[in-house]
Amino acid sequence: MGAPMANDNPLGLYLKDRRAKLDPASFGLSGRRRTPGLRREEVAQRANISATWYTWLEQGRGGAPSAAVLERIARALMLTDAEREHLFLVGLGRPPEVRYQVGEGVTPRLQRVLDALELSPALVKTATWDVVAWNRAASIVLTDYGSLPPERRNILRLIFLDPRVRAAQFDWEGVARFVVAAFRADVARAGATARAEALVGELCSSSEDFEAMWRDNDVRSYGEGVKHLRHPAAGPIAFEYSAFSVDGRPDLGMVVYNPATSSDAERVRSLMEGS
Repeated sequence: MGAPMANDNPLGLYLKDRRAKLDPASFGLSGRRRTPGLRREEVAQRANISATWYTWLEQGRGGAPSAAVLERIARALMLTDAEREHLFLVGLGRPPEVRYQVGEGVTPRLQRVLDALELSPALVKTATWDVVAWNRAASIVLTDYGSLPPERRNILRLIFLDPRVRAAQFDWEGVARFVVAAFRADVARAGATARAEALVGELCSSSEDFEAMWRDNDVRSYGEGVKHLRHPAAGPIAFEYSAFSVDGRPDLGMVVYNPATSSDAERVRSLMEGS
C-alpha cells in the first residue's frame, strides 16, 4: 500500500507544519540541520512519547492518538489555545476539554462596543456570572454596578440577595429559575465548576430559594428572549435580550437588552436624560 494522500492525513500535515515552524535555538538546540524546525525525535522527547509513535502520527499510521497524547504534543509544540483546539479537531474530531482561565477584564475596544449601545443596556459577565463591564444604560436601567464592590457585582447574588433587584422582576421565581439553570450550563461549558463551588455554597447558605432551585439540577441556555422589568421611576419596561460569546475569551459572555417597542425606548431615553 502506498503512502496516504496529503488530504488523508490532516493530523500529520498539521504536526509537521507546526514542528517546522519552531526555532531549535529557542530550545537550546544547535547544530546543522537539513530542514527547518525541530526533528521528530526532539518533539517526541519533549512530549514524553516514543519517537516511533510520533513518526507514525505524522505518517498517518497507528490509529487515532488519545487526548492525553495530544495534550503532551500541544505542550511540546508550544501551541496557542487556538492551535491546540485545531490539533484536537483534526486528531480526534472534537475540541479539547475546556480549561477555564480567569481573564483580566475587557479590552477598551469591547468597552467601546458596549458604550455605543446608547439606549440598550448591555453588560459583559464571566462564566460565574460576575459582571465585569457595562454601559451607562445598564447602570441606569438595571443596576448601578459601579457603586457596588466587585464581589457584589454578581448576577446570582443580586437576584437572590438584593431586595431592590428582586422587586424589579415581574416574575421573580421564573427569572430566578432561569438564571440558576443558565448559570449551571455556563459554568459547565466553561470548565469553571470548581471555581463556582464557593459561590454556590454561599448562596445555598444565604438563600433557601437558591438552595431549592440548585437541587433541581435544571440546565438552560441563555440564548434570546424577552425580559420585563418594573422600574421604580419609569414603570414597566420590556426588553428583547440576546446573549453573545466573546471570541477568544471563553470566560466571557455579552448580554444586550434592546427596548422591545418604541414606547419602551422612550422610557429608557427619559431615564437616561433625567440622570
